[in-house]
Amino acid sequence: MDGCRGLAWISPGKRAGEMKLEVECYSGRKADERPVRFRLDGHEYLVEEVLDQWYGPSDTYFKVHADDGNLYILRRETAVPEGAWHLESFRQLPRRKS
Repeated sequence: MDGCRGLAWISPGKRAGEMKLEVECYSGRKADERPVRFRLDGHEYLVEEVLDQWYGPSDTYFKVHADDGNLYILRRETAVPEGAWHLESFRQLPRRKS
């Protein structure tokens, strides 16, 4: 695994919403292939499943299901080798009843 660092934004364009995001990646055939764990403002989350992945002109997006039961969309800037990570979206899912 490789450590990647970046900043996450609660609301785009508002520095008051800045949160620290650190992402650990699986590096297989290529470096930083997919996120496996991330820390958001000091809380650690394990990526249970990568639900989707897509590419923009200079970014790669990952829709992940974390061990807290919620969905996150993480974006990595790919224009530079040490591209920053950003939290693009968060969705709290209803808890399953046991």
